[in-house]
Amino acid sequence: MWNYIVYILLFIIAVYVSKKKMYTIAKVVEYYFKFGTIAFFIVFNSLILMPLFIWNGKNVKNARLMAETSKNVTKLIGVTWNLRNPEIISENRGAIIILNHQSFLDLLGVCQFWYAWKKVAIVAKKEMFYFWPFGLGLYLMNAIFVDRGNPKVAHELLLTKSRNVLQNKIKLLIFPEGTRNSDFTKLLPFKKGAFNIAVGTQVPIIPIVISRYYFINHQRHLFNSSRVIAECLEPISTEGLTMDDVPNLINRVQNTMEKAFKKLSDEVTKDLPSDYPLATK
Repeated sequence: MWNYIVYILLFIIAVYVSKKKMYTIAKVVEYYFKFGTIAFFIVFNSLILMPLFIWNGKNVKNARLMAETSKNVTKLIGVTWNLRNPEIISENRGAIIILNHQSFLDLLGVCQFWYAWKKVAIVAKKEMFYFWPFGLGLYLMNAIFVDRGNPKVAHELLLTKSRNVLQNKIKLLIFPEGTRNSDFTKLLPFKKGAFNIAVGTQVPIIPIVISRYYFINHQRHLFNSSRVIAECLEPISTEGLTMDDVPNLINRVQNTMEKAFKKLSDEVTKDLPSDYPLATK
């Protein structure tokens, strides 16, 4: 009799361990599947839309095509996006849009928001151009590529090209952190480029803050279903400012975005269970 009890206990333990192991494996597979899906669709959409891009020529409306076909990817990966105050960026005028940068997933967020800002040129590091066919697609979307290894040349090029873009009431989208932020708890220090352009062209800065990606944990290879809240903050005027005012402007904008980031992040994580595997990096 005791033999049977031992066998049953061993069987229960084996089932429990196997179930836990299978759950872990399933989560890892889900993690790679979702990131792979994002990468595949971005590359695939660039490829199939290339004839239309070439037909339209170098034009920001190509980005609208890319956004419309790519935004449905979020349904496959279980991410829900909510953009608050979209009317702020819908106004037909030149402006600098700045957005916090957390992950490769930001590209899908940009696609989700395109309906609101409509005419936008993206500022990207020059290395992105060589990631074909997406890099060629970016070029045909009228993206501005900058060499971060040569800040002086990059600034002069960006200022020259941005003047032409902004005069045509096209907004510029810039990630002021300069690179992806691996720390999901705060923003990286902002670089001067976006603010120099805004002051140099006297156009407003429109901050957009995206809540933390609490559902992604790279260390544990987790990518859960989730919701993301993005909020358009009030435009910040640069009229009358000079380059001497840029440091204070950066501090003011960063502090405002930091507060909004914390508020939105608290909102999306407040109902999570206490044992939820929140990542800090």
